[in-house]
Amino acid sequence: MANQKKRTADHAAEQMLGRAEQLGIETAWHRWEAMQPQCGFGKLGLCCRHCNMGPCRIDPFGSGPKMGVCGATADTIAARHLVRMIAAGTAAHSDHGRGIVHALHMFGEGETVDYAVKDEAKLLAIAAEYGIATKGVPIKKVAAEVAEAAYEEFGRQFGHQRFAERAPEKRRQLWERLGVSPRGIDREVANMMNITLMGVDNDYKSILTHGIRGALVNGWGGSMIATEMSDILFGGPKPIRASVNLGVLREDEVNIVVHGHEPTLSEMIVAAAQDPEMIALAQQHGAKGITLAGICCTANEILMRHGVPIAGNFLMQELAILTGAVEAMIVDVQCVMPGLSEVTRCYHTKLVTTSPKCRFPGTDVAHIEFDEKHAFETAKQIVRLAIENYAHRDQSKVRIPQNTTGLVAGFTAENAFRFLGGHYRSSYRPLNNAIIEGRIRGLAGVVGCNNPNVCQDQAHLTMTRELIKHDVLVVQTGCAAIACAKDGLLAPEGAALAGPGLREICETVGIPPVLHLGACVDNSRILVALCNVLNEGGLGEDLSDIPVAGAAPEWMSEKAISIGFYVVASGIYTVFGTPHPVMGAPNVTDYLLRGMEEDYGATFAFEEDPIKAAHLMIDHINKKRAALKLRPMLHDTYAETDATAELVGV
Repeated sequence: MANQKKRTADHAAEQMLGRAEQLGIETAWHRWEAMQPQCGFGKLGLCCRHCNMGPCRIDPFGSGPKMGVCGATADTIAARHLVRMIAAGTAAHSDHGRGIVHALHMFGEGETVDYAVKDEAKLLAIAAEYGIATKGVPIKKVAAEVAEAAYEEFGRQFGHQRFAERAPEKRRQLWERLGVSPRGIDREVANMMNITLMGVDNDYKSILTHGIRGALVNGWGGSMIATEMSDILFGGPKPIRASVNLGVLREDEVNIVVHGHEPTLSEMIVAAAQDPEMIALAQQHGAKGITLAGICCTANEILMRHGVPIAGNFLMQELAILTGAVEAMIVDVQCVMPGLSEVTRCYHTKLVTTSPKCRFPGTDVAHIEFDEKHAFETAKQIVRLAIENYAHRDQSKVRIPQNTTGLVAGFTAENAFRFLGGHYRSSYRPLNNAIIEGRIRGLAGVVGCNNPNVCQDQAHLTMTRELIKHDVLVVQTGCAAIACAKDGLLAPEGAALAGPGLREICETVGIPPVLHLGACVDNSRILVALCNVLNEGGLGEDLSDIPVAGAAPEWMSEKAISIGFYVVASGIYTVFGTPHPVMGAPNVTDYLLRGMEEDYGATFAFEEDPIKAAHLMIDHINKKRAALKLRPMLHDTYAETDATAELVGV
C-alpha cells in the first residue's frame, strides 16, 4: 500500500497498515482499492434490483435507457433505494432498543438476577412520561410496566410515538401537517419496505415522505427508547476519564476486545473481566491480569459508564487483531466486518460471535450465544475462553503501537444541567446565555462512521478543529467521537485549540470543547439536549431556530442515512461528506439539497472538503444568529481567518 498517510490520520492505524502490508494480510483498505473503479451507476443510485425484470440501469449521461423495464424513472429508483436504506438503519437502531427493553422486562418479571435498575430516578421519570403510577409500587413492578409500555411503541397501531411529544409543539404541528408524525416502529419499517416494492409507490416525493416518517420513528422512537432504557438498566453516564487507541492493549495481560452495539452483552463482559475469579485464572495462565477494550459503539457504551479504554473506531477492528496481542474479539451486531474471520486466522485470536443475528461461516469462529437469563455466567464462559487462549499467543507476532490519548466522556442531556449550572442551580441558562451573548457561536453535532473511501479520521478532525476554532461547541457520538478522542479534542486541554469565547467557557467549566454523548444510537441525546436549550428560552420556538448544524463527514452505514433524515426532519441543517446515492436523480437531489427547507426548515448539504463543510455549517449558524437578532460575536475572527484553515493529518 503506497503512502498510508492518505488512508488514515491515525499514527497507530498507520503502523498497523504497514504491518498488514509486510504480512500480506488484507484489510478494508485493500479490499476498497481492489474494488476500483466502483460501479458508477450504483454510486449515482441508478441501478435497480427490486424485482426480477432487471437489474435495470438508468443512463444519466447519454442515449441509454431513461426508465427501468417497469417504467421507473431515475427519481423513483433512487428514492426507493434511499428509503430502503432508511428502513435498514431504523430497524437496526430500533431492534437494539427492543433488546434493552427485553432485558428490563426480564428484570421486572424476576426472570434474571444479572440485571438491575441502576438509575431509579430515570425509571420513575420515564414512568411518569408513560403515565404509569409509581407511588408505593415496588421498583420491579414499575420496571416491568415501563418495559411493557416501551414494547407497545414497537407494535403501536394507533396514535404516535410517545417520546415524539418531547419535540417542540411547533415541530409536532409541522409533522402532523406534512403527514410524517412517527407511528409504530415496526409499522414504519414494514411500510417503507412495502411502498418501495416494484409496483407500489412511484412518486419520488411521496416515497421520500414515507422514508422521513420512518426516520423520525428511529430518532424519536427506537433510538430514544434504546438510550433511555439503557440508562435505566445500566446507569446514566457521568463525565469520566479514560484512554483511547491501540496502545491501551497490554503485552503482559489477557487482552479482550468487545465490538458491536448492544450493551446487554458488553455490560456483562465488563463485570466478568473484573471478577476476582477470572483475574486469578488469568494469573494462573501466566498473565498479569485482564485488559478489556472496546471497538466502535460498544466501546462508547462501556466507556461512558465504566471508563473502559477504547482500542479504536470502526476501521480499526482488523488492525486490533494485527497487534497479535488480542486473545478474543467478542462481537454482537452491526458494523462487524465479515473480513474479521480472515484476519483472525492469521493469529491466535479467537473471534467469538454471541448473537443469533450475526454468525460467521466456518469452524474457526466460536459461537457462544448470549443468554440474558444467564448473562453473567455466559459472559464468564466467554472471558474464560479468552484467558485459556493466552497460552497460544505468539510473542514474535506482537506489535502494539504505543499510541494512547486521554479523554473525558459521558456527557448527557441530563447531566448537562449540573455541569453547566452547578449543583444548586442546575440549568441550561449558562449555555443559552453564552450563545446569546456571543461567547459561543452555536452548536454542532459531528457524528458517524469511518469509511476507507476517505482518509480515516481526517475529515472528522479537520471539520471539528475548524468548528471549535470559530467558537462552535461540538457534541459527538459513535466513531466520530473516537476519532477526535484520539486527537486529544475530548480532553479539557483541547480547549487550547478553541476560539477565545469557547475556550473561556471550557476553562471556566472545566470541560473539553468537544463533548462525548455516547454511541450512534445516542444521537437521540442530542435531540433531547436541543429541546432543553429551546425550553430554557431565548433561542426561538422550534429546533430549526437554534444556531445548530449537524454533520457526518465519513459516513458508511445505512444507519447514518436514517439518522441524517430524522435530524433534518427535526429542523437541523446537516452536511454529509460524500453524497447519498441519489446524484443521478435530479429531482430527488434537488429536494434533499433545497426542497426540504420549505417543508422542514432544514436541508442536507453534500461536501467532501471538511473545511468547506465546516464553513457551510458556520455560515448556517451565523444565519440563524442573525434571524434571532443575537449579539455579535465578542471575538469574531471567522472572516479574517477562514482562508488559513488546513487539513489535519495530510
